[in-house]
Amino acid sequence: LDLIVLPGGFSYGDYLRCAAMASLSPVMSEVRAAAERGVATVGICNGFQVLTESKMLPGALLRNEKLKYVCKPVGLEVTNAQTRFTAAYNGRREIEMTVGNGEGNFFADEETLDRLEGEGQVVFRYLDNPNGSSRAIAGIVNAKGNVLGLMPHPDRAFEEELGSADGALLFQSALASA
Repeated sequence: LDLIVLPGGFSYGDYLRCAAMASLSPVMSEVRAAAERGVATVGICNGFQVLTESKMLPGALLRNEKLKYVCKPVGLEVTNAQTRFTAAYNGRREIEMTVGNGEGNFFADEETLDRLEGEGQVVFRYLDNPNGSSRAIAGIVNAKGNVLGLMPHPDRAFEEELGSADGALLFQSALASA
């Protein structure tokens, strides 16, 4: 097993809270066990919400600041190109992916945010924060660096003809490190 991807979508209709029910799904015990063994694990959008709800990543995803669904291309800064998910970005650079969410506002307490920043766990940051995320955080990794959660969709950024191929580099990085 080289890579686990928890995709976007509205798991269980996002009833209760986004990803709350999915985080309790029986498959999550297997996902957690694989991640603990070091398997690369990516949560995209609703998948990121599942990772925070299941405590595999810190923080929470709240309703967007303006309480509206946001679906548009966004600029991102790769703030840590030394992870198994970002190595192909070849250093800090600006990239583009699409967001599509109503609950993409990353939140954590100041102590957690300081720790994430200080330990290089913030890997993507919005250039123009579309949802009000704390410190414009778009994506983080766990302390081991093998679990990534991000709200932008790398799966929607695979072809230049469709606007951007920047997302392909994330998967290339993850698979190259497997």
